[in-house]
Amino acid sequence: MSSVTAQVLTTVNAPYGAELSAHQLAELLTDLESAVTFNAMAFSFFSEVPADIQLDFLKEMGVSAAAASKVACQFSELSGYALPLAA
Repeated sequence: MSSVTAQVLTTVNAPYGAELSAHQLAELLTDLESAVTFNAMAFSFFSEVPADIQLDFLKEMGVSAAAASKVACQFSELSGYALPLAA
């Protein structure tokens, strides 16, 4: 596991006592339903992981930054909270 993946998973899993895998998180980041159901781990990724690390993780996991941005925009709109990838 890369240091980027380890940092991301620690950030999104630790507060919730979760054990989400990198692949599970990657799926949530491109699923608009994550925002609709306000998935805590996906929101944590978009709101607590630094933007450069978010982009590194997306690249490592082969996730489209554009697709993740759509989910971030939905989270931002629903929460009223500005998110880096929602720009």
